[in-house]
Amino acid sequence: MFERFFYQEKGLFLQSLHPVAAISYLGGLLVLALLFTNPLYLLGLLLVILLCIDAVQGWAIWEIYLRLSLTIMVLVIIINPLMVHAGETIIWWGPRLPVFGRLTVSLEAICYGAVMSVRLLAIISVFCLYNLMVHPDKVLSVLARFASRSVLVLSLATRMFPAMIRQLENIREVQVVRGVDFHAGKLRERLPRYAALMNILLLSSLEDSLEIAEAMQARAFGSGPRSCYRRDTWRPRDSLCLGGSLLALAMAVYGQVKGFSTFSFYPQLGYLIQGPMTLIVLIIIILALSVPVVLSWGWLRCPYFKAKI
Repeated sequence: MFERFFYQEKGLFLQSLHPVAAISYLGGLLVLALLFTNPLYLLGLLLVILLCIDAVQGWAIWEIYLRLSLTIMVLVIIINPLMVHAGETIIWWGPRLPVFGRLTVSLEAICYGAVMSVRLLAIISVFCLYNLMVHPDKVLSVLARFASRSVLVLSLATRMFPAMIRQLENIREVQVVRGVDFHAGKLRERLPRYAALMNILLLSSLEDSLEIAEAMQARAFGSGPRSCYRRDTWRPRDSLCLGGSLLALAMAVYGQVKGFSTFSFYPQLGYLIQGPMTLIVLIIIILALSVPVVLSWGWLRCPYFKAKI
């Protein structure tokens, strides 16, 4: 079950992008999710992210992320109207409390909580797409050119959680084969079995750390400049995706400066569409961000197109 949360090579288009192009694209999506306040822009951005998740065949993984984030989204929608009293359109008057004063629920607070929930879902979906799209070793290989020791620590930290999960599952399977039933008996009877399981996991982790240290010493880590025998090729697809990301960011900044992609919630709700430029800027941003999706579609269906990009 836990294996699905980590990167799996499927030979798809988005997984073949250069790490710099992939990180730039995902970083652009994350920045736009934090930048936009207009619900139309956030929904359009979420649509592009979902199309990318579909391109990497990650619907099953995204549904798990969705279920995990629904609780937080519902809490935001419920708590924000009860705690924020800045809206002028009051739709419910509640009792007066000693510390909080009189509880009121405004339409503006409900809309703000709903839009922030969409933003939260977009941000979580970006991280889901990152796990499905980018190989962590490639990212760390790019970063290692600037700070090798720090990247080594980051690499070991990011590998620790999935490695411990895999090791825990293997130890548990071995214990089950030997006749240990982790579900039988009461809680007091099950605790010693889980304690023994964690003890074995700790010993295995210490042995793995010693093996990693021996491997680093055998490879002369820290004795000189870092060498690299693998280089990722920059292809036309990477230039197109990077260009689309830069164009989307430029149009987003233009929309923010001109006020086309902004939306006011308090004290009263503003207008979703502030003239035709609101839709024009939105369409350009969506089309620019959809470049990897379009290229992925052509990459799967046209061998000639695949060979050219």
